Amino acid sequence: MDWAWPGASPRSLGLSGGSVRVSATVEFRPGPAHSSALGAPSTCGRPGSAILRLLAIPNAMAAVAVLRAFGARGPICLWRGPWAQLPARFCSRDPAGAGRRESEPRPTSARQLDGIRNIVLSNPKKRNALSLAMLKSLQSDILHDADSNDLKVIIISAEGPVFSSGHDLKELTEEQGRDYHAEVFRTCSKVMMHIRNHPVPVIAMVNGLATAAGCQLVASCDIAVASDKSSFATPGVNIGLFCSTPGVALARAVPRKVALEMLFTGEPISAQEALLHGLLSKVVPEAELQEETMRIARKIASLSRPVVSLGKATFYKQLPQDLGTAYYLTSQAMVDNLALRDGQEGITAFLQKRKPVWSHEPA
Repeated sequence: MDWAWPGASPRSLGLSGGSVRVSATVEFRPGPAHSSALGAPSTCGRPGSAILRLLAIPNAMAAVAVLRAFGARGPICLWRGPWAQLPARFCSRDPAGAGRRESEPRPTSARQLDGIRNIVLSNPKKRNALSLAMLKSLQSDILHDADSNDLKVIIISAEGPVFSSGHDLKELTEEQGRDYHAEVFRTCSKVMMHIRNHPVPVIAMVNGLATAAGCQLVASCDIAVASDKSSFATPGVNIGLFCSTPGVALARAVPRKVALEMLFTGEPISAQEALLHGLLSKVVPEAELQEETMRIARKIASLSRPVVSLGKATFYKQLPQDLGTAYYLTSQAMVDNLALRDGQEGITAFLQKRKPVWSHEPA
């Protein structure tokens, strides 16, 4: 359906030229609010929501303006085509936009192709600081269609020479207040737990400095590949703010005494030291970083999603258990794995000396 706004000009809608016309199919979907993957609340689907599946549109805000002109009320959600930059969903009241002006660029970007979602921290001017807006945007990109069989693996990387400098200190001043501070750390903790609980593996691709909550983000990922120029630190103690929350992920990635030296001194460690102590999976020359990270991602994407998902969940579930409980849990998981369609397909294909054809069905 074509929507034309009589009397409007391209300039008034923020378009560079051409007719003011939006090609889209529109569905008004009444009903209660719902929850998306992993329990993340969604603002779409409320009574009176307007939902568009866009065919071609140069400016999402223009589409919202057009629908408002035609009397649409409530939040407006836009889904772009399969090759569009994520988040494919644009909501006029997207919670990921909280903490930033509407005119400001989104602090993360994401694209997905062949089962691999690349999420990029895109605020190099602020050293990719994990501001509240950045955290909410990152959370949105991580949770988007998390249960879709089309998603097999996530890569988190960053623009510029700093992967992430950690929290935005301007948000941690006395003027912001205790409640705001609590929201920042609560949101950050949720992002780290979403990575751990996500059904697909999450890979950190690091090319530069990762400090404080930035180091926490690397430590929280399932796999971490870094260039040999990268370095890592938890320097909060130097400015009077001990890196207590980064220490949670760090202590689960490196030996206790290594973590405590980093936390007590704030001194950085090199990529090679981080590899030695277990913070990283692999260190490569900068020129080979993307190629090596994509090689790992493509390998994971070629495998059965439900098998990998079950394996990831089981690995983390058994990790804190005593030996007997760990073997009990993993034995049950092996039985559950054999009950999966892809579990039987893999064994059958091996016996028949052919490549398996994965269904990616959860049961």
